[in-house]
Amino acid sequence: MIHPSEFGALRAFAAVAEQRSFSRAAEQLGVSSSALSQLIRGLEERLGIRLLHRTTRSVSLTEAGETLLAEINPAIDGLTGALARARDAARRPKGTVRLHCFHAAADSFVVPILPQLARDFPDITLDLTIDDTVLDIVGSGYDAGIRIGEVIERDMVALRLGGDIRQLAVAAPAYIAEHGAPKTPKDLLDHRCIRWRWPGQPGPYAWEFFEQGRWFSVAVNGPLITSSRAVMMQAALAGVGISFLKEESVVDAFARGALVPLLQEWSVPFPGYYLCYPQQRQMAPASRAVIDLIRNAASDLRQPAPIA
Repeated sequence: MIHPSEFGALRAFAAVAEQRSFSRAAEQLGVSSSALSQLIRGLEERLGIRLLHRTTRSVSLTEAGETLLAEINPAIDGLTGALARARDAARRPKGTVRLHCFHAAADSFVVPILPQLARDFPDITLDLTIDDTVLDIVGSGYDAGIRIGEVIERDMVALRLGGDIRQLAVAAPAYIAEHGAPKTPKDLLDHRCIRWRWPGQPGPYAWEFFEQGRWFSVAVNGPLITSSRAVMMQAALAGVGISFLKEESVVDAFARGALVPLLQEWSVPFPGYYLCYPQQRQMAPASRAVIDLIRNAASDLRQPAPIA
């Protein structure tokens, strides 16, 4: 078994053999000539054989030195190449980055970076899972995730993306004409509501409202439960019932009169999406590249103005 200190001695021996000079080899290795001489002398003593002929004017290899050099050069070349490839990987990020992202965040924060990711980092593969399930990011094998702040594990680094989120109860004019509009959140219990099931949760999501400095929830009822916010939108547009949707997703429907906002005074913004990843001293260059792209792109986003 080779002691770790002998790798340095062998590298020193190879440098002297290549340069045929202690002073030039010392300069190449960044050590003093005396320190280099001690390394070689110690190596010779441990091996029990002379490797170099030394005179005041020259250095040459003994027969044993020639044999040893021939044996160790391929290994040294291999190690040098491996280190060079490692340094190159740090300069040129490559590999697969696994990202878990909530549905509503994918269009805002991931899709916009894809052209630049493909152009600037052709050796990176982004393995993107779009899913609203709250899972253990690290335990599930992901490098990072994008989710709302309230479901981020405490031991994760969290970088805020974009602005606040506001959820609104909405309905089609036809529904309101037939069933009337709720005046308070508790009135929703008498209405047909389109409910959303958070993937991985046993029951439908209870709608959350804010009053007098505190949040409270209403467990609504209705004819439809779905895990798709797109289906909730379509059902609301069709007059099936009242939906609870992110404001940014219904701005256009408000503008054309297809949907009407309800209970706005009880609906306040809350912190939105975060990019989260585990704390680590040395992050893989590919992961760092993807995280930086998402963070930089998110800083340019502008949230839509609230509905008056």
